Order: sequence, then structure tokens, then C-alpha cells
Amino acid sequence: MGGCFSKPKPVELKIEVVLPEKERGKEELSASGKGSPRSYQGNGTARHFHEEERLSAPHPYPSSQDCVEAAVCHVKDLENGQMREVELGLGKVLLVKDNGEFHALGHKCPHYGAPLVKGVLSRGRVRCPWHGACFNISTGDLEDFPGLDSLHKFQVKIEKEKVYVRASKQALQIQRRTKVMAKCISPSAGHSGSTNVLIVGAGAAGLVCAETLRQEGFSDRIVLCTLDRYLPYDRAKLSKSLDSQPEQLALRPREFFRAYGIEVLTEAQVVTVDVRNKKVVFKDGFKLEYSKLLLAPGSSPKTLSCKGKEVENVFTIRTPEDANRVVRLAWGRNAVVVGAGFLGMEVAAYLTEKAHSVSVVELEDTPFRKFLGERVGRTLLKMFENNRVKFYMQTEVLEFRAHEGKLQEVVLKSSKVLRADVCVVGIGAVPATGFLRQSGIGLDSRGFIPVNKMMQTNVPGVFAAGDAVTFPLSWRNNRKVNIPHWQMAHAQGRVAAQNMLAQEAEISTVPYLWTSMFGKSLRYAGYGEGFDDVIIQGDLEELKFVAFYTKGDEVIAVASMNYDPIVSKVAEVLASGRTIRKREVELFMLHSKTGDMSWLTGKGS
Repeated sequence: MGGCFSKPKPVELKIEVVLPEKERGKEELSASGKGSPRSYQGNGTARHFHEEERLSAPHPYPSSQDCVEAAVCHVKDLENGQMREVELGLGKVLLVKDNGEFHALGHKCPHYGAPLVKGVLSRGRVRCPWHGACFNISTGDLEDFPGLDSLHKFQVKIEKEKVYVRASKQALQIQRRTKVMAKCISPSAGHSGSTNVLIVGAGAAGLVCAETLRQEGFSDRIVLCTLDRYLPYDRAKLSKSLDSQPEQLALRPREFFRAYGIEVLTEAQVVTVDVRNKKVVFKDGFKLEYSKLLLAPGSSPKTLSCKGKEVENVFTIRTPEDANRVVRLAWGRNAVVVGAGFLGMEVAAYLTEKAHSVSVVELEDTPFRKFLGERVGRTLLKMFENNRVKFYMQTEVLEFRAHEGKLQEVVLKSSKVLRADVCVVGIGAVPATGFLRQSGIGLDSRGFIPVNKMMQTNVPGVFAAGDAVTFPLSWRNNRKVNIPHWQMAHAQGRVAAQNMLAQEAEISTVPYLWTSMFGKSLRYAGYGEGFDDVIIQGDLEELKFVAFYTKGDEVIAVASMNYDPIVSKVAEVLASGRTIRKREVELFMLHSKTGDMSWLTGKGS
């Protein structure tokens, strides 16, 4: 086990009860490291769970002194399909009217605190306007990702045409609900050389798989193993917030794993998988037998093979230590970033306030061109240039030059020489599946693990999820794709767990991703590879736009900036199985000067 379960330091708990209305920029605050998905905005320390919150949800019918009850509106104040934030003594509640019925729920998305009233209500669920998580309005349960927690559901009653809501004070303050979970009842846990479920990789896919098993009542042994020194954390946040500490990034507190009997082996590397005998061997010789196996090893960053690649202060960002060292070395000095993809651009944006100079080196002629198209890519390039970032496009690194072993210059193939005290390489990643080569578990020519819609590999009882898999994307004609996004890893981990329990679940999530740079958030939903046209509404100059990516006469993806909740609307339409036609978008553009998007929620094409 390593020493991964030492007693945590006490953490001061601050809970903000009533939030001001200025939601814009809150998400940027949490994405820039001053908060985190596990802590409330404005509180820089990671928030550990209350004992009651961790082990059980507040009782749905608590005693009256623990409750607040009030009339919040008249029954006619809300139309069907409307949502409203209402005050309830200690805090706010999201009131929803759907099919003539009222529902009252927590008003903030537990993932990053987005105001759900600005989200999308459709098909009995509300979708977060920022990152696309979906919550069932009848139960408050999380139905689509990202994030781990659900919403509290409050009692509603109608008396004399007035709508009353009753809620526990604790639930109003906590704003998140961890689903009820089974605990491990396997007496030999921790000692024996066998486990019912072994999960290799403790990113979002691995953690969600373990949590889903417990939520579904599975009470046997679960072992989660990771190469990292830490319990599962939000690695996607590292490049957006380089000085985040491991405890700020933690997805669950240490006590959570103890409470639900999810064992975590840290710094544990699997070197061989023997599928015939259902056994894995670790680097230190430890052997572990399993009944069911989830492979979620993620990916490894690509490195440069140029001259001087062993020079000190050249990094790929993999761990909190890497990220923290980059910030320290860049402070007031010269930073070079190689690669203008998401990781590289997030790092460059973060360092601009800290470094003396930031330069980006990229092989393409426009950042994000293959992903977002030429016009949006150029707009983002301009945004970076306006923030003092210098670009060296259509070239690559020839050599790293050192002084006394430490990086001093980056020499480009264009013969330009850049002064550099630190360099971050973000040129993509490869699936971390080398340990499976002799296992009999199928890999494709690029090293990805192909799975079916149930996340099953070619070997019965062996599942795979996350960045290292290719899977059939149902709403793109089951095309086999690799989608290395945070949200997708959550969804795949859940489907794998359901199928370990023979529930015959299939992956059907619409991909959703986001990035944050210079306090601006870009959202994206769909799968746009192979788009042949981009239709842009809004103003690129003002960074307020929505871009529809089309292939033939079909919309296959959408991106937006300062145009919420359009991306969540499109994701919800695609998730419902409806096709959005190119001509619908074009017609709308012709007739609409207002930017109204209500046509999207229409029923037919």
C-alpha cells in the first residue's frame, strides 16, 4: 500500500452560503488554481468532507430544527420547462417546473459551481452550462459527466396555489451529495493476493469505475493501482493551474477511500498481465489475482528526440511536481513552450503573468487549426499575441543548448535562437499500453486498446476505458474513435463498471470539453474530425462567438466563447438522437440578428 493512508492534516472548512450574482469569472477563478473542483470558490484550501456528508446523505425528512421551509413562488410564476433560482433562508434552491410538476434541487453544479439556472432543461434533466454534466430533476442524481457528485433533492408541496420548499440546512450549505454506496465486506481485504476487481490506472475512468461499483451495491474487494504518488487527482487541471498543490487537485479525500473500502496502491507499476490465470505482476514482484479487470492506464507524453534533449529544465507536464517546478523556474525569466495544442497553450497562458517572456514553437501554421478550423485558430492566436506571447510557427526544435547543464537556449530549425530558462514540451501523447504487448489483450497499430460499446476488450472479463481506448461513437455511425477527454473518461469508467455487474450498459455520451485561457473559456461538444465547413455566428474579434462544424449537411461539433449555454444545448440535442442539419443553422443565421438559439430545442429537424 505504501504510506498512502497517513492521517490527513486538519483542513479549515469555510462554506460560502449565499453567492453573489457575478458568476462570470468564477469558473475562471477555479480553473486558475485559486479554488478547485473539491473546494468552494474563494477558499484556497482543499475541502475535506464532513463525517455525515461522507458516509450518508442528509436524511430526506430531517427534524424541524434542522430544516428551512418557505413559500418560494406562486404556482403560475413558472411555465412548464422553466427554471428559477429561489431564496430559501440559508441559501438558494433551483426550482424547476416540468410537465406540470415542481422539483427543487441544489442550484450549483458540484463540479465547478456553475449556476444551473443558466443551463439547459430537457428530457427530465438539467445540463450544466459550463461543462455539460447532467442531473435528473426527479432525483438530483448525476446522469452524465464530468464530476463525481449529485445534487440534493428537496421536498416540494403546493398549498393554496403557493409552492413551498422544505430543505435540510446542511444540504443547503453543502451543495453536493455523494450517492449512497456499499462498503467492502470482504474480510481478507488488504492481506490476500486476490481481489474481485482490479483497476489499473487511477484517473477519472478508474475512480468512476470504483465508485459506480460501490453505488450499485458491489461489496467485494476493489483494488485501484496507480503509478502516481497520490490518490486520484484532477490531472487535466495541471496545465491550467501550474502551481496547484496535490491536495487542491484531489478528487476525493483520503477518508473517502477508507470509508468505502476502495484500496489504492500508489507508485505501483503493472509489468505483465496474465489473462489465462487472471493475474497481474507488479514491478516489485508482487502478484495479484483478479476476477474482473479494468485497464485505464492513460497515456504518456511524447518527447523530443533532438540534440540536447537530456538538458535540465526541459519538462513534459505529468505530475504536480513537474508543474510546480515549471512555475518556479519561469518566474521573471524566459519560458519556451513547444506545441500549440491544448496543453501547450494552457501552459503558455498561465505563464504570461509570471514569466519575463513566453514563446510558443509549433509545426503547424495556426494553433488548433485541425481541431477548431483556421478562423477560430487565428482568433485565439491573436488573443495570445495581445497577451505578449510570441509565436514561432511552421518550425520545430533543432537543439537544446545548456550552460552548466541547465537550459539556456532553444535553437529552431528556422535558425532562430530563443533564450530559455525553462521549456515545456506539449506535443501530444501515446497510449501507455506497452505492458500489454505480450498479454493477448488486443491492441491496434498505434497501441490503443479497441473496445466495444460495453467497454469490453477482446478478452472476457477484461474491460478498458479512458485515454488509451478506441470505442464506437454511436451518433457518428459507430465510427471507432479515441477521445482523450476528461468527461469521456468518466463516462467510460461508469459503463465498464455497469458491465462488470452484467447490466448491459452502452456508451452513448456526447463528447464535451473545455479550456480556459486568460480568463476566457472555450467550450466544445461533439466530434468534429473531418469537418468540411465552419459556420460562425457572433463576433470573433470580441471573442463572443459560436462555431458550428459541419460535414456534408450535418452538424458534427460546436465550439463557443462567451455564448453560454449554446454548447450544452447542442450536446443535449445530439444526445437526444436528433440530427442538426447545416441548412437549419444557415437559415437561422439569415433570419436572426438577436443571437436567439431557441430554434435548437425545437422537436423536429
